[in-house]
Amino acid sequence: PLRWTVKSTRTLAAELAGAGHRISADTVGDLLREEGFSLQANAKTLEGSQHPDRDAQFRYLNEQARNYRDAGQPVISVDTKKKELVGDFKNSGRQWRPVGEPVPVSVHDFADPQLGKAVPYGIYDLTANTGWVNVGTDHDTAAFAVESIRRWWHGQGQAAYSRATRLLITADAGGSNGYRTRAWKLELAQLAAETGLTITVCHLPPGTSKWNKIEHRLFSHITMNWSGRPLTSHEVIVQSIAATTTRTGLRVRAELDTNTYPTGVRIKDAEMAALPLTRHAFQGAWNYALHPQPSSVIPAARAPQTPDPEWNQALLSDPALTGMTLQQLNDLTETLAPDGDIRRGRPPRLAFPDQVLATVLHLRAALAAEPLAVLFGTSRTAMHRTLLKNRRLLDAHGITIPPATTPPTALAALQARVQAQTSEGNKIKTTC
Repeated sequence: PLRWTVKSTRTLAAELAGAGHRISADTVGDLLREEGFSLQANAKTLEGSQHPDRDAQFRYLNEQARNYRDAGQPVISVDTKKKELVGDFKNSGRQWRPVGEPVPVSVHDFADPQLGKAVPYGIYDLTANTGWVNVGTDHDTAAFAVESIRRWWHGQGQAAYSRATRLLITADAGGSNGYRTRAWKLELAQLAAETGLTITVCHLPPGTSKWNKIEHRLFSHITMNWSGRPLTSHEVIVQSIAATTTRTGLRVRAELDTNTYPTGVRIKDAEMAALPLTRHAFQGAWNYALHPQPSSVIPAARAPQTPDPEWNQALLSDPALTGMTLQQLNDLTETLAPDGDIRRGRPPRLAFPDQVLATVLHLRAALAAEPLAVLFGTSRTAMHRTLLKNRRLLDAHGITIPPATTPPTALAALQARVQAQTSEGNKIKTTC
């Protein structure tokens, strides 16, 4: 089963010598080349099965883009770039530096619990040859994708196309902007209502994302621009993207998006039926338009949370829950602040006093990260990072937060608050 041709020339020479044929590795290489052999890597040329309307969809998309461009209406290509580790990690490529002085980076590519990853979502204007990149710090969801388009429109598109009545979006078939993603269509309907634009979407056929214009007109240039440079912070990523230019006149703007984008948002059949969506006659699943209607007619992706009139945020620092007075809690915060309240890398989602309070509740009242994230209005991932960081700080200072011997009575109010703020059917862990 092991062919001789997959062995190295040195191994081949040793095998031949064992069979009584004395020969060097260089001679083996010369003989192989004389016989028409060479070292070759795999070639990605097999497309696999193709949709019967694959080529027709490309032609249809191209015609739509041409019609919009000729009419002076905006045409954009959108996609999420590869998520990037933030911190002192190796970045592919090389840069000019003094001999023998490479930039030191981490040996292992494990995400930094405090810095996390960057999620760049790009919008490329095909007519103006300009790019806009929204660098997120949370999840790549449909809400994040449409928020990126919204920021492009208000920050760049509206000024460039002041008389626009329509917008054409070309996107991949999958991901946060996939043609099967219900939240993508609902969020676009909200955007159409806000802007007054009729938003048409044409998806590339499945398995053809590499032909998306944004890939080779924007993302490839961004990758080359920061080649060999460790992406040590979100600010470095934003600045590196914004500094990307080409000889053909490409200009790019970038900004940081620290909003939270929950996952698992579900859109019901009735909500989809209420959308002002019309499908094109050709491949209506891939080509459709969302028309502007009053936002009150369009269902919200996330039901608005009505505040509990009996809830008081001050209850979180109740001594019955924390096991310490307000002064003791302030003293603890001041003790940890020099090492924990560091303003670098990813902007904190919570003020440092709230971070300390959340950690105390975690250790004292056995509250897990999920309910704490709801109580403090942050994401579960951010709360996990906060608890991990502050537990290390407490250990470094030799400070112990003993657990309550019996569950505090005030814990019931917190649990009720979590249940009231949590969507129906979304079960979370309320205690450790």
